Amino acid sequence: MLLKVIACEVLLRETCFLAAQSPQILDLEFLPQGYHDAPATGKGFIQERIDAVPAGKYAAILLGYGLCGNILDGIIARHTPLVIPRAHDCITYFLGSRERYQERAQKGDGAYYYTAGWLECLARRGEKEIPQSSLFLPSRAGLSPERNAVFAEWAKKYGEEEARYLLEEMDKWTQAYHRGVLIEFDFTRVLGLRERVQKICAERGWEFEEVAGDLGLLRRWLAGEWDSPDFLVVRPGEQVAPSYDALVMKSLPPGISA
Repeated sequence: MLLKVIACEVLLRETCFLAAQSPQILDLEFLPQGYHDAPATGKGFIQERIDAVPAGKYAAILLGYGLCGNILDGIIARHTPLVIPRAHDCITYFLGSRERYQERAQKGDGAYYYTAGWLECLARRGEKEIPQSSLFLPSRAGLSPERNAVFAEWAKKYGEEEARYLLEEMDKWTQAYHRGVLIEFDFTRVLGLRERVQKICAERGWEFEEVAGDLGLLRRWLAGEWDSPDFLVVRPGEQVAPSYDALVMKSLPPGISA
């Protein structure tokens, strides 16, 4: 099959690694990380890229996003089916299954997850990398230059009111974290991610943990093995909606709202 992949850039390394092994022909397109920071705006960008895919060219569009704050709610398959792994967010992709994601979520241990993509996305776009410790520790960062730079960038993109809201929300949720968890793969060990995340955790006073990643879900998605409850297939004319159950998301017929 000839397949189009539209995915968040945090999945770039893992997707490219598996695309080289897929029996399918894959056209890859990666969108900038951060669309879920402003879901309404981000959803519009994702829909634009879906709509830009030529009709009749691909057997399916593989959409590499989780529900991510309902960023996929209302996304429509125009003329080509969408295939989406059922995931609350991209951490499910790296852990390999909804079940493993849920097991770790139920621990309630205040874990913040890191992968190669999360650590690289700013640098990949050619932007100045903002230290993670300054970005996500408002109590320590205060009115640091880095934090002001984040506000300025978001204000330019989303407006000052939205930028201020995003920083306030960040201040709230970061207080719940006290453990940094690196999801590592054998092929990413050369990147020295362990040392980088250990340094971030030390700066924040967090515990450090490393867990083995699982590429099973991504591998099946890119290989065209979708005959499973792990994948949502959205037919032309249908739209994505949250299902508020273990399946995470569902498709709705044209003209039907959730």
